[in-house]
Amino acid sequence: MAQKIKLGVLGGGGDSLIGVLHRVASAMHDQYEIVGGVFNPNFEENIGFAEEIGMRTDRIYSDFDTFVKEEVRLPKEERIQVVSVLTPNFLHFPMAKKLIENGFHVICEKPLTTTLDEAHILEAALEKSKTVFAVTYTYTGYPIVRQMREMIHSGVIGEVHKVDIQYYQGWINPILLDKELRKTIWRLDPKKAGISSCVGDIGTHAFNMAEYLTGQEVKTVLADLNTRYDDNQLDVDGTVLIRFSKHVKGVIRSSQIATGEENGLAVKIYGTKGGFNWEQENPNFLYHLTDDKPVQILKPGHAYNGEVSLDGTKLPPGHPEGIFDSMGNIYFGVAKAIRGLDYDAGEYPNINDGVRGMKFIEKCVESHKKGNVWLEL
Repeated sequence: MAQKIKLGVLGGGGDSLIGVLHRVASAMHDQYEIVGGVFNPNFEENIGFAEEIGMRTDRIYSDFDTFVKEEVRLPKEERIQVVSVLTPNFLHFPMAKKLIENGFHVICEKPLTTTLDEAHILEAALEKSKTVFAVTYTYTGYPIVRQMREMIHSGVIGEVHKVDIQYYQGWINPILLDKELRKTIWRLDPKKAGISSCVGDIGTHAFNMAEYLTGQEVKTVLADLNTRYDDNQLDVDGTVLIRFSKHVKGVIRSSQIATGEENGLAVKIYGTKGGFNWEQENPNFLYHLTDDKPVQILKPGHAYNGEVSLDGTKLPPGHPEGIFDSMGNIYFGVAKAIRGLDYDAGEYPNINDGVRGMKFIEKCVESHKKGNVWLEL
């Protein structure tokens, strides 16, 4: 087997969900080895966490700048090749930019940056470096989502004319109810989260799914957002009407205050010959609807699925695959790109997906502030 790709990690220490998600995902297809990074801004905690997860500490650095300086000094065959950026939003841009400029491949959490201008700067830097860049819109990695995409693109449901994607969570609701507590959450702090909380965090996932699955770009949006309290600056709920074209339309509904909801991403896409329904909390079931037949249920791991879906399926039919597997498939796609192997365009979200996400966020906020008007992306 080829030598494992050397991976560095920025952020994701302690009890971070996103940290364990990326670490487990990177190990899934035996393509990566985590060899260093900066898990925590406090150096003692940083070292302690590395020891806790069984890593050597000689390449655990005190800060990001030291990480870059020391790694580029190493011989090419020893240095970290790709870096996962798992920090709060406001650090994505400066870290990703410096990594690109120093020749590292990058796997970056979403949203890509805090502004569209920053996203365009990264896009230009990447054009010069020719390195691999992935943005972790995680849900594109589910085998059955990839199957749905393939079937839509091949015309199974005909011409798409209606898209309805909902992403409801409730986790921020009890925090929001406490005036003092809501001041302590970085996702509600414009200096750290950017111009949006809900749309920037989960609405952008729904938007990405809309474009990923249909193969079309959203042309215009009209947004109605809710901060819930006057002293809270960022949206925690939003409904966005979208138009792909004059007669192809849809809606994206996202909320962090849907009380009692956990991770309710639900996709409904309808075409002239049929439709698909899928829910992230029941990810192994894809419902195919038509006018003239009973509902069909497709599941991963079966021979009737396409190559990209099967390539991302690691278990026999009937064994549930979930969010770790989905992220692991994105890491696998990035590994193929780094190694110069052939891969399908749907195997990992790229810089363009990140830029499109930032356009969506900025236009939604602008649409709302201008009195809920239609704006072009």
